Amino acid sequence: MYGPICPVPVKRAAMVHWWEELTFIHWRFDPEVVQRLLPRGLTVETFDGTAWVGLVPFFLRVGLPKVRPIPWLSRFPETNVRTYARSADGTSGVWFFSLDAARAGAVIAARSTYRLPYFWSKMSIEHSGSTISYQSVRRWPRPRAASAATIDIGTRYAPDELTELDHFLTARWALFSAPRSGLHQARAFHDQWPLHRARLVDLDDSLVIAAGLPSPQGSPLVHYAPSVEVRIGWPTK
Repeated sequence: MYGPICPVPVKRAAMVHWWEELTFIHWRFDPEVVQRLLPRGLTVETFDGTAWVGLVPFFLRVGLPKVRPIPWLSRFPETNVRTYARSADGTSGVWFFSLDAARAGAVIAARSTYRLPYFWSKMSIEHSGSTISYQSVRRWPRPRAASAATIDIGTRYAPDELTELDHFLTARWALFSAPRSGLHQARAFHDQWPLHRARLVDLDDSLVIAAGLPSPQGSPLVHYAPSVEVRIGWPTK
């Protein structure tokens, strides 16, 4: 069963994030197609026999313990392409095919510490009334890719309206990476998502294809959340 509450707090955080104006856009995928792109040691997680791939744009604020934030460096848009997987020890978490961010320094730091596939991109977020638009054009490294999404934000879900699938797609408490030294994971902790109904108005995206996946098919499942504070743990092997 998948639920909205993190069962394991992160007591020693490497970073504190604030994920803001975040949209989850998820499509169903053939599990075998997704599994071929995962590293050894990870098995794709499915819901009712289906794998899911998400395109997740948002605005990120980063804080470091005992370090005063630098606004131009610690605040920027980000978009990730992700799926969900389970390691051999039973840990369930997020596997990132790619993460695009608008700060070159943050990209270099994340690549060197967490060994995540970050890309430097030109990005923007515009919010007007109930509509939010995300733009991203990759700069470095290749392959070149871009994404433009417009979302119409609806009403907030009551807790008892959310389904197990909603939690499967959004309530994730670990992330994986796979440097040469082997599979690593880091814990994440945050309160329950304040999820809203949302509708995809327009999408022109090549980030999913650039990750090696086929073009998404069918209507996506979309959720929006205004903000959540996240404690990120140190990566461990």
